[in-house]
Amino acid sequence: MIFKCQNCGGNVVYSPEKGAMYCPHCEGIDSHQKMEGSSEEACPNCGAPVEIGQFVSASKCEHCGNYIVFDKRIEGMYEPNLILPFKIGKEKAKEILKKEFKKKAFTPAGFLSDAALDKMEGTYVPFWLYDYMANYTFDGEGTKVRTWRRGNTEYTETSFYHIVRDMDIDFDKIPVDASVGMDDQIMDLMEPYDYTILEKFQDKYMSGFMGEVFNEPSGKLEPRAKEKAKNDSEALLKESMSAYSSIRTHHKNLDLNKNGLSYALFPVWVYTYSYHNEKYPFYINGQTGKVVGKTPLSVQKLMGYGATVFAACFTMLTLLKMVLEVL
Repeated sequence: MIFKCQNCGGNVVYSPEKGAMYCPHCEGIDSHQKMEGSSEEACPNCGAPVEIGQFVSASKCEHCGNYIVFDKRIEGMYEPNLILPFKIGKEKAKEILKKEFKKKAFTPAGFLSDAALDKMEGTYVPFWLYDYMANYTFDGEGTKVRTWRRGNTEYTETSFYHIVRDMDIDFDKIPVDASVGMDDQIMDLMEPYDYTILEKFQDKYMSGFMGEVFNEPSGKLEPRAKEKAKNDSEALLKESMSAYSSIRTHHKNLDLNKNGLSYALFPVWVYTYSYHNEKYPFYINGQTGKVVGKTPLSVQKLMGYGATVFAACFTMLTLLKMVLEVL
């Protein structure tokens, strides 16, 4: 499908800044009309061949520049339950990157250029969201140590306590990305997302962005969700026993019962910078603006800095030698 402007016929896209469908040609707001039934082989606007990957659900025509949403890849088993619409537009994302890395002295000169940053693309990454009811029981022994001094003598008192915990924990929508092309650790670092603005899926939000369907089924990825639930449960248990000096575990058990599953799309801006035949990807949470990525180091700037430091040291040593000779 493609979204056409009823006023001028241009391609209407979703604008995060305006929170509405926007025609960049005539600046019309919510003037869109959906043209359904697009083929996965040809652009519905210009008819040019479209080459898409196995999991692509939304893309941009390389010939006419129109954004296409592929009907069959957001329907049936591939229809998302939920979507977090982009809240940060491309210009804002560029500003965030510039602010984040402008103070890095040794980044290549072209890293933050507008020409390079214009290649940034927003994409909807598929996520499985798991709901669990957890019960965590613990039995153990804790100690509290009190130390005081009287005169020249130091006294230590150790008290022993029987610790029992029976915790019920409700985990709501633990996110696990379902894109093979996205690094799992990077996607985990994109968290947290604000679920208060999660919406029921609407295809219009995809216009203007790239998108993917889930690459892997929920059952295959569930161990990652369980591991997140386990780690969070351990953290809550540890927090509840923070008053003790030491803890010895006699018995503990975590029961996880899945009571819900959702398929959702989350917004991520992706910027890939190529330097010396190596790619450096950067990711921006399209809702919160959180940035994840490591900048390349400019060899020329490093050498220039080294030469400057060497020259300064040489000058200081020369001056010191002259002073010593005078003395």
